[in-house]
Amino acid sequence: MKRRDAIKWLAGSSAALALPALAQNNRIVLGQSAAFSGPAAQLGIQMNMGAKVYFNALNAAGGVNGSTIELRTLDDGYEPDRCKANTEKFIRDDVFGLFGYVGTPTCLAALPLVVDAKVPFFGPFTGAEALRDPFHRTVFHLRASYYDETALIVKQLTSLGLKKIAVFYQNDAYGKAGLEGVTRALKSQDLVPVALGTVERNTVNVAQAVKDITAKMPDAVVQISAYKSCAAFIREARKAGYGGTFFNVSFVGTQALADELGKEGRGIMVSQVMPFPFSTTTGIAREYLDAVAKAGGDAQPNYSSMEGYLAAKVLTEGFRRAGRNPTRESLVSGLESIQNVSFGGFSVEFGPRDHVASRFVDLSMLTEDGKVRR
Repeated sequence: MKRRDAIKWLAGSSAALALPALAQNNRIVLGQSAAFSGPAAQLGIQMNMGAKVYFNALNAAGGVNGSTIELRTLDDGYEPDRCKANTEKFIRDDVFGLFGYVGTPTCLAALPLVVDAKVPFFGPFTGAEALRDPFHRTVFHLRASYYDETALIVKQLTSLGLKKIAVFYQNDAYGKAGLEGVTRALKSQDLVPVALGTVERNTVNVAQAVKDITAKMPDAVVQISAYKSCAAFIREARKAGYGGTFFNVSFVGTQALADELGKEGRGIMVSQVMPFPFSTTTGIAREYLDAVAKAGGDAQPNYSSMEGYLAAKVLTEGFRRAGRNPTRESLVSGLESIQNVSFGGFSVEFGPRDHVASRFVDLSMLTEDGKVRR
């Protein structure tokens, strides 16, 4: 998406920031801090876009229990300090809840504030274990964890006889969470990573990582970073003569990675925690694609947008169960009552001591024409 189009899209979300945030008068206000600028911008833009597609259609149809849902946004550039400041502002403004935050380091910066204020924190775009354990009553996760994703990746690689596995990871809480997942999965098979390489968040300085990893000639490289740095690593590793396999976890931003690589994306693997969003093989995909088409404008189907859409849909069901004039407590209870419910083929299972809805993980592959296939 072009920058000017992204700004235009977000303007509708951000215009109301100067207004007092009320969880009453038939309006439920949610706050979202995410990257809307910088090297990880597409993650926030697409997550927000999918959610807005759902909420806009919901509001046009009368809302939930007579209340409309307003999603306000603040840009954190995928930087923890900015996310913390944004969260402090949302809490001061008395938003009803926080929704669709993007990234492990940013979410971890917000978590102590969330816990202290007892504000609902729903559907963060991260699979880090540190946000799931210890359990927090107001924190709800839609997606499977990075442990789930990396376990599937390692299983897939080792089943093919590929056991020399390296890890390229972002040098922060996100990258280390993914590294821990790969290491745990390898350890179960008496293996260890053959090489490690790091990149700093929001940079593409991958030269040393390429040197460190390609020197060990691994069969495959598991990448735990965002799309810009992962694309840079793939390009530079191939220039250095590396011919092995690349696997990414879902947070990379699948379509953004495909767009960055173009023809060079052929054969790149990405684990996924959402249903395939490009065909009508599931009920939720049919619903999502129809909603995106009706929304028009800049909305395009992709995994990140699908995650925003599905998170908005599940949260709305929590509000429906919370009744009219919901409180934060009634929303928590409403969400916890969503047990073994299928949302168009995507199973959601919450409970009083389990706030992780899904362990679903799948694999996808980029093609040379910039698309994604299963």
